[in-house]
Amino acid sequence: MLIRPAVKEDAVPAARLLYDALHDVAHQLTGQESEQEAIAVLEWFFRQEEGRLGYRQALISEVEGKVAGIIVTYAGDEAEQLDRLIVERLRKLKNDPSISLDKEADEDEYYIDTLSVSPQYKGKGIGTALIKAAENRARERGYDKIALAVVTDNTRAHGLYLRTGYETDKEIIINKHVYYHMVKRL
Repeated sequence: MLIRPAVKEDAVPAARLLYDALHDVAHQLTGQESEQEAIAVLEWFFRQEEGRLGYRQALISEVEGKVAGIIVTYAGDEAEQLDRLIVERLRKLKNDPSISLDKEADEDEYYIDTLSVSPQYKGKGIGTALIKAAENRARERGYDKIALAVVTDNTRAHGLYLRTGYETDKEIIINKHVYYHMVKRL
């Protein structure tokens, strides 16, 4: 297994993985109703030089030359800037200048936005390896805290995060759903 920075050419498998992890949030962020349209917009976001879901924010796990997993991370104090591309696109699409996104990351933390592993690679340690790579990226950028959010009914993911040292510090609302905000000191 290889973990590497994402490149634009990863857009097709990355968009599928992002959609699988984000579910309803993918529709919120893209403004699209259908799965196919949402994935197409996620591909477009991924290819962009800037933005929260752009390739520069992602690490890819590769197994035998195939994309097996993805983790998207960013600095909490950069969230507003990184969200600009998504927000501006939604405001134009919906003709609503008041659209904004829910705040997920605190300013003093490095944030894991999305973690997704292809179904055929689940249970092989890829998620844990991607989390460790994200933690290393956070340390390299000078952060002593990393965080993530997991929807309260995702017991499998919640268990993984607990096993890797994350603790729930509060609940937050994302797209009208309750999530555990979990943190780990680095």
